[in-house]
Amino acid sequence: MNASVFALPVTEKSLDQVTLRKGQCGMDDYLVIGAGLVGLATARAILERVPDAHITVLEKAADVATGQSGHNSGVIHAGIYYASGSLKAELCRQGRIETVEFCERYGIPYSLVGKIIVATDQTSKARLDDLQRRSIENRIVVKRIGAGGLAELEPNVQGVDALLSPTTGIVDYRRITSAMRDELEAAGVTLRFNAEVTSIVEEQGIDGGAVRVRTADGGEWAARRLVACAGLQADRIARIAGIPIDFRIVPFRGEYFELPTERHDFVRHLIYPVPDPSMPFLGVHISPTIDSRVTVGPNAVLGWAREGYPRGSVRPSDVLDFATYGGFWRMVANNVHPAVIEMKNSLLKSGYLQECRKYAPTLTLNDLGTRSAGIRAQAVRRDGTFIEDFQLESTARQIHVGNAPSPAATSSIPIGRMIVQRLLDALN
Repeated sequence: MNASVFALPVTEKSLDQVTLRKGQCGMDDYLVIGAGLVGLATARAILERVPDAHITVLEKAADVATGQSGHNSGVIHAGIYYASGSLKAELCRQGRIETVEFCERYGIPYSLVGKIIVATDQTSKARLDDLQRRSIENRIVVKRIGAGGLAELEPNVQGVDALLSPTTGIVDYRRITSAMRDELEAAGVTLRFNAEVTSIVEEQGIDGGAVRVRTADGGEWAARRLVACAGLQADRIARIAGIPIDFRIVPFRGEYFELPTERHDFVRHLIYPVPDPSMPFLGVHISPTIDSRVTVGPNAVLGWAREGYPRGSVRPSDVLDFATYGGFWRMVANNVHPAVIEMKNSLLKSGYLQECRKYAPTLTLNDLGTRSAGIRAQAVRRDGTFIEDFQLESTARQIHVGNAPSPAATSSIPIGRMIVQRLLDALN
């Protein structure tokens, strides 16, 4: 394989010192399940450390980025919201840098348009103080611009105070994922599509053992190590592998509206409300996109299909999966008030508009045009609480990414490197 395609350093001890080549043992060194951002970034990270590794990526869809990687807001996050010193904060800070570098290397359009977080009352203004303090602790550049600065930068947005994050950007993550696919294939990595995993068996043996995988199309695969980055199917893949997990993936639809063409100059920055700690997600925001549109959203409502992006999608097996899980009902009991609000806003466009007009009072119902959606894979524990941070489940030969929450798209490159470091630690 040609490792120079990445132009990235190989650090510490190479994993090829403790793995066998495919030519010697008739199997891959690594299988990666999932051809989204995290899965492909993990394959890239393996090649950083093992330039001649034999890797196969299995993807149940017909292309890369058909799930969360291709259905998100397209924001390159700076890491403002995360607790100082946390893994989320560090991965996001480094991920923003490396995402921009990746775009520069491959000529992928991006723009550091900046994000403005708007406080609309005194309560949210106090929370803005906390965000500013947290950003400084996380070494993230921010600037307090106040109501006057907000009015100057964004005449269509109103608030009592505001915080500017100038390094937040926008990009099409599908372009990034496609570029990762191209470089991996150029480096000799095998990508197999329409390969839904149905069986995972970890075997031990005198030669060191293997992980054997079967797919719905009759394919059989074997490798020394397996990494599963299955996103919305993460819990199911872990259960197939026999891993005793303590969570279930519950899908949440994030619904967006697009402003009409004549309103595509409505804002120049990403506009976010100050997060409400009583709500589990960040709230409705206004986002210019890299292809010159402006979206409004998302809300967060229960999804009736893990991969059902069209409105009204229902998959009975997905519904049965969460409806028979005690943690789901505990989650519902813990979040009745926000759930009612989000459902109302999903059913009534006027409710959605009311959220937007808290900081963009000139928006009208006619401005909320084309509707689209993404689906978030939210890992929920048995006690009904959300898993907010990254969750990795391991065996002797497997690592499963159980939860990769936002900002996983921004952080995908360092996440992949973190997963490979976990592999190295286990081998050593």
